[in-house]
Amino acid sequence: MSIARLFTVQPTVTGGHVVSIEADISRGLHAFSIVGLAGKAIEEAKDRISAAIKHTGFPAPKSQNHKIVISLAPADLKKEGPSFDLPLALSYLIALEEIVVDETKRIFVGELGLDGRLRPVRGVINMVTAAKAAGFSEVFVPVENAQEAACIEGIAIFGARDLATVVNHINVKSPARHYLTAQPLSTLDESWTDTAVKLEDIKGQESAKRALLIAAAGRHNVIMVGPPGTGKTMLARAFQSILPPLSRDEALSVAMIRSIAGETTDLLTTKPPFRTPHHTASHTALVGGGTNPRPGEVTLAHFGVLFMDEFPEFDRRSIDALRQPLEDRVVSISRVQGTAIFPADVILVAAMNPYRGSEDGTTDLARAMQQTYKDKISGPILDRIDLWIEVPHVSYETLTEKVRNNHETKEARTAIKAARARQAARLKDRGIRTNASMTSRDIEDTISLSPEVETLLKSSAAKLNLSPRSYHRLIKVAQTIADIEGSEIITKAHLLEALQYRVRLSI
Repeated sequence: MSIARLFTVQPTVTGGHVVSIEADISRGLHAFSIVGLAGKAIEEAKDRISAAIKHTGFPAPKSQNHKIVISLAPADLKKEGPSFDLPLALSYLIALEEIVVDETKRIFVGELGLDGRLRPVRGVINMVTAAKAAGFSEVFVPVENAQEAACIEGIAIFGARDLATVVNHINVKSPARHYLTAQPLSTLDESWTDTAVKLEDIKGQESAKRALLIAAAGRHNVIMVGPPGTGKTMLARAFQSILPPLSRDEALSVAMIRSIAGETTDLLTTKPPFRTPHHTASHTALVGGGTNPRPGEVTLAHFGVLFMDEFPEFDRRSIDALRQPLEDRVVSISRVQGTAIFPADVILVAAMNPYRGSEDGTTDLARAMQQTYKDKISGPILDRIDLWIEVPHVSYETLTEKVRNNHETKEARTAIKAARARQAARLKDRGIRTNASMTSRDIEDTISLSPEVETLLKSSAAKLNLSPRSYHRLIKVAQTIADIEGSEIITKAHLLEALQYRVRLSI
């Protein structure tokens, strides 16, 4: 009997690690061992694959006086999950010389039922991405995962319903060999997101709508402040409808995160994520973590929106944990086993009501913020907010108006699309696509300020006591406004409008 060698992938949030599976069979009392830092699910696979092999028509491992050793390499990499079932079963059959396979570079993925049927697994997109990067040409997955896997170009995907189907495809000595058909490349719907709430459904709040348009164009962080019932949540929902669809690469990155997190519905979409964690969400649920770190809400919102209603009601530890993702666009989680880095390029949209005891909105915003929330939100978090929006009460006359602009969302989309195109053209050589992602060096190299604007900027920074971070964020917002207006330079009007969205707080 010979040593069998097959390959699979241990998925991660951003891809995966190729794992070599080697099987050796020798005569002796029955023993079945799996070595190479195998997790509990893989250890339990011995019974699953034994039953699956038996019901497929081959000798079950437990029926033979064989000593079976299966090694998972690299040995120092932790292996987890039921996706190893299929390659483990195939490696046993090859080592037993029940089947013979050619040298085609293949990856096998799938959980086995006791009757040999293949069940879907999480993280398939991640596995296919890693397989392609490692030079493999074919990937075998459960049929339910085939469409998801086929969104990766340049690699053949075969969806199978059971173990027997895979064997009949790869076994060169099968008398009834049947070839599977490769899954066609999955297409992505690149249309804009239509939500239940659109801009035209919101009466009044023109200033807030304008600020959201700016935020969508430059991917700026937003906080909405106002009394209860003034439309903050509706504005956040409408914000989703004016976000441009994701590019194919962005959509695949989002799909990889959702797949590894166990989400199986609507994976292949260009619709930007919109996550709305409750204010009682734990620190781990929000930013990720655990013994074996898993992504949290901020990572699941990657390339989309993290909407945090009643922002100050979140645990302060959780709010402060947003410092890194809002600045660096990643979440770094350190544990004894190592450090996990999760992507977290999000637009933060927060809403809060500081008007306690004065719900008519007459209270001074800055003073209310200082008095009500000075112990809840730290200065560094406030410093990372680009746009502060007041959402006051709407008059009865405005609320009952019958006339409305039914093309408001369409017009906003057109302006945002044009602004994004200008940003992409200006920043194409710097590896970024929007103004919010610019560093101080990017600002110096790509943005020119007239003497008039520089003078205004200097006086404003001194008057508002802006930190260097706030100073640069102010320039970014002004540049986004200029992009919306189709201007090649930042004018005084653009900077004055950007200044309107800042609140002076000494918290």
